[in-house]
This record gives sequence, C-alpha cells and structure tokens, in this order.
Amino acid sequence: MKRRAWLTLGAVVLGGGGIATYAAASPSTDAAGDLESERPVKVYNLALKAPETGERELPRTETKQFSLLGISWTGATKHLDGKAQVRTRSIDTGAWTSWQDLETDADPVEDADERAGARGASEPLWVGPSDGVEVQVVHEDGTTSAGLPTGLKVNLVDPGVTAAEAADAATEPAAYTEDVTPSPTATTPTSPAPTATTPTAPTSTVPEPPIVSRADWGADESLSPDPSEYNTDVKAVFVHHTAGSNDYTCTESASIVRAVYAYHTAPAPNGNGWNDLGYNFLVDKCGTIFEGRKGGVDQPVLGAHTYGWNRESTGIAVIGEYTATGASNAALTSVARIAAWKLGQYGVDPDSTVQLKAGATQKNLAGTSFTAGESYTFNRVSGHRDGYATECPGNSLYAQLPTIRAWAAGPVQGLKLTSLTGATLSGSTYWTKGAITAKWSTTTPASLISKFELLVDGQVVATTSGTATSASTTLGAGSHKVAVRAVHQSGRTTPATTALTVVTDTTAPVFSTTPKITLRTGTVNATAVPVTLGWKATDSQALKSVSLLSPTTATFGPTTTSSSRTAKPGTASTWSMKAYDVAGNTRTSSPSYTPMILQETSATKSGSWTSRSSTSYLGGKSYSSGSKNASLSWTFTGRSAAWVVSRASTSGQAYVYVDGTKVATVDLKSSTTKYRDAIWTKSWSSSAKHTVKIVVVGTSGRPTITTDGLVYIK
Repeated sequence: MKRRAWLTLGAVVLGGGGIATYAAASPSTDAAGDLESERPVKVYNLALKAPETGERELPRTETKQFSLLGISWTGATKHLDGKAQVRTRSIDTGAWTSWQDLETDADPVEDADERAGARGASEPLWVGPSDGVEVQVVHEDGTTSAGLPTGLKVNLVDPGVTAAEAADAATEPAAYTEDVTPSPTATTPTSPAPTATTPTAPTSTVPEPPIVSRADWGADESLSPDPSEYNTDVKAVFVHHTAGSNDYTCTESASIVRAVYAYHTAPAPNGNGWNDLGYNFLVDKCGTIFEGRKGGVDQPVLGAHTYGWNRESTGIAVIGEYTATGASNAALTSVARIAAWKLGQYGVDPDSTVQLKAGATQKNLAGTSFTAGESYTFNRVSGHRDGYATECPGNSLYAQLPTIRAWAAGPVQGLKLTSLTGATLSGSTYWTKGAITAKWSTTTPASLISKFELLVDGQVVATTSGTATSASTTLGAGSHKVAVRAVHQSGRTTPATTALTVVTDTTAPVFSTTPKITLRTGTVNATAVPVTLGWKATDSQALKSVSLLSPTTATFGPTTTSSSRTAKPGTASTWSMKAYDVAGNTRTSSPSYTPMILQETSATKSGSWTSRSSTSYLGGKSYSSGSKNASLSWTFTGRSAAWVVSRASTSGQAYVYVDGTKVATVDLKSSTTKYRDAIWTKSWSSSAKHTVKIVVVGTSGRPTITTDGLVYIK
C-alpha cells in the first residue's frame, strides 16, 4: 500500500477536519515602482519530525520567498525510502502547482565520512518565485512503513537579485523572449594565475566557447572559501541535468545557477554542505554556458558531479528536466562545444572511449558493478547514469549523447548542396552565364564548424567561415564540376558533396524565323482579325522558352513554333518575342504588322453585282452575284491575304486567282448562316504586290455568292 508522510508549511485546519496548506512570502517588490531591488541569496530549512504514524502537521509558520528547493536527511550515504514529491505556490499567480517528483538518488560526496554533519539530499528543484510549499514522501512498502528518514528537512533557496539584475530591471522593458541568450559582460577573468598548486592550462585543439563567468552570474565567493583542487587532466565528460522545470525563461538562468550554488554549498542542515557548486559547467536551454565550480574554466578542476569518477572528468549540467523531452539544439551545441574544448586541451577525441579508474565500489543505473581501484571503459562523453545509479541526465537527453559526441568530434555531418542560384537545372545539368552562388546546409551546428570550401573542378575557389551558408564564384566557359566541403573545428574535413555539373553558356538564342503573323480562317470583325503567330528560336546549347511580350503576353515551350491569336485591323502592332536559353541568355525580336481590310467597293468589278446592306456585314455592306464569270479583284502589297464572305445553305462557289493563276475553287455553302467568314487564305514568305481575283462559278441551283471584302497583312 501507499503511505504518505507530509511536510505542511503554514497549515490551517478547516471545518470538517480537512487540511489547507499555504504560506505567505516576504514582499519582493519595492513600494515605488513594483521593481525588484538588489537582494542577497538566502538559504533556510524547515524540519519535519517523523512520528510512527508517518504523518505530521507542522505548526503555523511563515514561508519566505524562495525559487529552488530540495530535501535532506540525516546520513550522507543513506537513501530515502520512498518517492519525495513537492508542490509550490506561485508568488505571481497564487496558484499551486501539481505534485512534482524530487530526484533523491543524488550522488553523495566522496569524503562523506570525513565531513561533520554531512547529509543525504535530493537534487535541487527550480520552481520559480514561490511563497508556499508542501512536501510528501510516498512509500511503496507493501505491509509496513519504514517511516521517514531521520532529520528530514526541506531546504529552500532564494537566489536573490544581483545589483546588475536590479539595474537591468529598472532600465529595460519587462517583456522578453525565451530564445534570446543573455550576453555576458566583460569582467576580470576568474581563472587563477598559475601557482605551485595550480597547473598551467594546456592549449586546446579547438576554440573556447563563450562562457558566463562566476562574477557575471553573481557568485557569492564567500560561500566557497576553500581553495580549488585540480585533477591531472580531463579524460572524460559526464553530462547531467539539473532536474526541475523546463518552463524557466533564459533571463532566469543566472538566478537558477546562483540557487543551485547556494543549495550545494549551504552548510548542513540547510544544504549539501559542499565546498562549491558540484558541476564544472552549466548550460541553459538557450545555449548560454555558465562557469560552475571555481578554479578556472581552462583548468582540470575537481568537481563533485559523478560519484566515484570525479578525479578524471569534468561535469556539464543542462538546466532543466530531460526525461520525457530532449534538450534543445542550442543546449546540445553548447555541451558539444565545451566537451570538445575541454577534451581538446588534452588531445582527446570526444567520440572515442577511455579507461577510467573507479573511486568507489558501486553500481550504475544499468546494473554494471564497479570496484574501487579498478579501471572500466567509458565513452569520452558519458551520461551521469553511466557511472552512478541515477536516472540523470534523463532518458531523452541520454539518447542525445551520440549527437553531442558527433558534433563535438567532427567531421561536419549532413553537408549537402541545397541550391545553385544564377544557374538553371535542365535534366541533370545546371546552366549558367557564369556567376553562380552555391548554397548548402549541415546538421552540425555552425559554431562547431571552422570553414567551408567551394570547389570547382576539384580546386578551392572560395573559402567562407563556418557560419556561412553560401559562396559565390564566376565560372569560365565550358562544363564544370561544382562541390562544397566543410572543415570541423577539430580539423576533420568532410568529404566534398556530390559534384554538380554546371555548364557556362554566354551565347544568346537566335530567331531563325522572325516572328510573323499570317491570316487564318475564322470570323473577322472591326476589332479582331484571326491570325497565326509563327516563329522559330534556336540556341547553341539548350533553348528554355519563348515569351510573347506584346501586343499581349504568353509563354511557350522550346518546341512550340506557332500560336493562334487575333490582331486589330487598321493598326500597326509590334509583335515582340523573347527567347530564353537555360543559362539565362536572351534574344528579343520585335517586328510590326498591320492587318488591312479592303471593302468590296474597292475591288475592280466585272459582270453584274448587287449591293446589300446589313449590320452583319463588314462596313455594313456587301456585294452579291449569281452571274457566271462575274468577278472582283483587289491589288495590294503585303505578305498574307484572306477572302471574307457571307455563307448560307444556298451559297454557291467561286474560283480564286492569284496573280492571274487559278489557285482554288471555294464552296461557300454552309448548313448555318455565317457572316464575315475568312474562308480562304494565302501567305507568302515576304511582302510583295499581289492581285487576288474571285470569279462566280454559277453553280447549278445555288449560283449566288456574297463577298464581304479582302484582308491582307501590310
């Protein structure tokens, strides 16, 4: 069965025997402007006595403001029997949170037996500004309760407000976004000058990432009076999480670091009683890196982060809880940068393995047994759980460790060319006039990349920084192979991407047939004459398209050579066309043409013709004749002609002569009545003087034809 032991702060007994729990906090704002003023870090505790019943209500008490908490108990190496849970009341909203588990499998200090008053403790939990807390321990003992650990206390930490933070709050807008990384300000370096006990920091094979110093995050150095201790070197990195909420804003990160520092260093029973913050580095979800334990970020400082393995490693904690949710890419990037830099000081490949000597006899989370003094194989970048029986750094972050190793070690991963601007892909070949820009992407973060190199035919033609995503060059005439490669900050070079074939072409297309219009059959009216626009464009390499620019617009494929259009009669129109090749070269041709309508009254007549009037005719009039051999002839200078007629079921036939030669017999008969119908057309390769003559055949039973004139292209 489950039995709960309660720690209730500020409890009030309600009617009916129920328990409501709350506590009031000291004010955190000033009276004038509701702005926080400078406030020192505070750590305090409240004790819970454990009667045989396993439940105890504390007397009424006032809970002062806190943002981080944990629990501790007598016996540094004893484990808590049961699951500790807390819930807190927000100062801002007055609302109580849901119950949250505390991680109670925190590492003991390695010299616990030598430390007076050393206590077992949970990992700290960041809860944000709060003024009320409830703690419960849930037992899973089946039949009997083992009771609560002796001397159980809840430890509360107010991270305070530094002078710099108070000044920022007074001068900056209150609004902020969580993805903005605070910029560290310049301060005096915290690394100690080399002494007889301080080793000389070796130079790393990779650049040092930006790190917020202890001074910048507001470390109270009086909390850590003991001198720093140093290892011989750094052989491995252990990755942790601090647990707690991931809902913090990145402007709160320095406060969280201060609170963890206070929790770790506060003398028992208020805290762990350590001589400094346990982690060597901390990283928030925005990727900001904080200096942890003092002694110099470039030194092999002895930390207190992974029980039994601190003598040969450094510890990096990601602020937040990463059991169900993975750490952000920004956080992973920063962890990879620290790991690469620290291991690079000792010539170590972050993606290799190492033999570490156990400092304690114990088991890890997977059940692997370690014996003090014996050596065991670890990844250079390992999780806390690999060395100690803890869930830390959470299942999701633990699953991201291979990514951290790969990013830290190199080479650059996921490199690919994403596009070539200034070039057009046709089939499997890119075509350009010369100037191109290659764009690429990687899965390795830019801050871990030293440079990119643009290759043309295997030779480097451009070099960019690791943060660049493109490079430009101008290619000479002919075919080329274009690729890109990346160099990791470790010096490892990624093989070049698959080369793209790029052909430089500077020759413009040509119109082997100039755009021209010719008359076609169809209905003619005073504003539109049916025409066919014809052209032929060619290119020395590959034609892409041809566009009509005026008198209207259209775009055609490379094999299209004609299009049915209409043209306005009596008006000169420019038929402008532009040919494009795949490299981007162009050629424009803009001839001008004028369709002209010749009324029947302008023709030379022979035989008998009758004039007819109707709005259906061109110009309102037409000629009709049923007299055999009656004729009309028009003489013009042009390159295309069309005879326009009216048609019905009783219409007859006519002969058509061009320049004195009979070229066609045209039957005007139609099952439906048609007006202004261009029934016959003729075109020539060039403009010249021509005569078109129509002659009435005198067809039996339907001798009459009606002509509406002639259209020609001028």
